[in-house]
Amino acid sequence: MKIAVAGGTGTVGRYVVQAARRRGHEVVLLTRSNGVDVLQGNGIDKAIAGADAVVDVLNATTLSTKKAVEFFESASRQLLSAEKRAGTPHHVALSIVGIDNIDTSYYAGKLAQERLVAASDVPHTIARTGQFHEFAEQIVAQTTMGALTLIPKTLTRPVAAEEVGEHLIAVAENEPTGRAIDLLGPRDESLADMVRRMYAHDGTRRRVLELRFPGAYGRGLASGELRGGTSKTIARTTFDEWLRTGHHAK
Repeated sequence: MKIAVAGGTGTVGRYVVQAARRRGHEVVLLTRSNGVDVLQGNGIDKAIAGADAVVDVLNATTLSTKKAVEFFESASRQLLSAEKRAGTPHHVALSIVGIDNIDTSYYAGKLAQERLVAASDVPHTIARTGQFHEFAEQIVAQTTMGALTLIPKTLTRPVAAEEVGEHLIAVAENEPTGRAIDLLGPRDESLADMVRRMYAHDGTRRRVLELRFPGAYGRGLASGELRGGTSKTIARTTFDEWLRTGHHAK
């Protein structure tokens, strides 16, 4: 297959690319360095010509509802429009389990993306997964002040980004279904406990303080809804196994 990947250099995207190449597919990266600006719509038509699937794992790091919605809507509109012109047979969009009642902040952007994809004429599959093991190291970069790390109370069922990449290529190889079975990690976790174990593994001496974030976003993080529902596939790698395998960048 020829698979175009939007966001192919990111946390999940690089594993999508690896999985695709490992399975013998031709990969096209929709990146500025390859002459493609997804948000502006430049270069997409040429890049996806003849593609059997487009996998969208583009991401924006923001807690602003307005910015998240603008980013994911803009990117999705440009990709879907180009795919409709090209007759692309399958659009695969990565999303997050349990966000239906958390229509705010970053998750509002993902829900907006899902709505656009679902309403599109382009054959598609929305693939929801648990948050990534990698989220633990990403959050500490944003919430650490000296010897103290503040972590929002978050109940999750995380999965390794590498397994998400494999999952998305498996989805792309199959027919569009509208919605794939959710992919969840093997264990329920709290984000604060994940960070504490990561620090213990690394020998990092910092205090981790768990705080309940205010508003609908904080309620959503703490609600347990991000652990997903009953229709699911369980990934293999636990958070502690992920730490030991060396994927974690200290």
